[in-house]
Amino acid sequence: MKIWNFKTALVGAACAGVLSLGLAGPAAAQEGWKPTGPVNFVMHTKPGGGTDVMIRSLAHSLEPMIGQTVVVVNAPGGGGATQMAKVAASAPDGLTLAVNTVSHFTSMLTNLKGTFAPEDFEWIALMQVDPILFFAAKESPLKDMKDLVELARSKEGQINIGGFGPVGSMQNIGMSMLEQAAGVRFNWVAFESTPDIIAAVLGGHVDVGVANLGPVIEYFAADRLKGLGVLGDNRLSSVPDMQTFGEQGYTVDTSWLQVRGVFGPKGIDPALQQQIADAIFRAMEAETYQTYARAAGVEDGAFGPVEYTAFVKNIMTIAEEQLGAAGLLTQ
Repeated sequence: MKIWNFKTALVGAACAGVLSLGLAGPAAAQEGWKPTGPVNFVMHTKPGGGTDVMIRSLAHSLEPMIGQTVVVVNAPGGGGATQMAKVAASAPDGLTLAVNTVSHFTSMLTNLKGTFAPEDFEWIALMQVDPILFFAAKESPLKDMKDLVELARSKEGQINIGGFGPVGSMQNIGMSMLEQAAGVRFNWVAFESTPDIIAAVLGGHVDVGVANLGPVIEYFAADRLKGLGVLGDNRLSSVPDMQTFGEQGYTVDTSWLQVRGVFGPKGIDPALQQQIADAIFRAMEAETYQTYARAAGVEDGAFGPVEYTAFVKNIMTIAEEQLGAAGLLTQ
């Protein structure tokens, strides 16, 4: 399994003491996770997006391990509010879990501030990290980020960029970081799933889309979409011709990565949390999951409950800094 080496900028001092204790692996749990019924994974997106594909791929190998059915429940709406409400109201028995992305943390500082906070949930496992990329329809005159920036200047910001979530979401912050680096403005168009973003780009309803590689890679292969740039330190191996923002002259904080983790309602017993994390990491080692993950260009994480909780506290600090710089903090 390809394990992500966490960047200092993301982990920070908040995790240093925890990491010195070492990761708690499968041997740390006295017994495996044995749920007493079907396990519901509540999603904040419609079916078909990168996060939805991830959990359905995991379910294939997780079900035989735990001896129960894994049910994916799609509950989009409110930038994660619908999903988090379902999770918060559920019993802390491990039978209702959910998948989060960075947008959960930005939402809790913006549109969901005062409604939900990290302390309202248990943060169980960090599974993936995945940089975002900007893309356009194949017939678009845009070839790269420089073209996009110049077009935004010529049209005084009347360029529509579509991505997941409202203003203040993870992908929206990525766009804001580009705005700051290039000295331009864009118009953000919010969607509730990556397939909707792709359809809008292909249909000419938005000029550019923002997403992770997994859901769009087949459209690159079919020559229907083209990548303009990736917000990361390195190019993506599956799309080697697409340059990073930095290569194109736009300096942004490349620690701003998409993450995908598992969380649950407040009050889940710490031992049960560790058992769930152990089972998830073992399921991630299965060939079916690894085939999906490598094709999607994502890297695997390995933070259990203690480490992921510390990570969440630190990334909330980073998110607050990014939102403040972009003028998007809710007072």
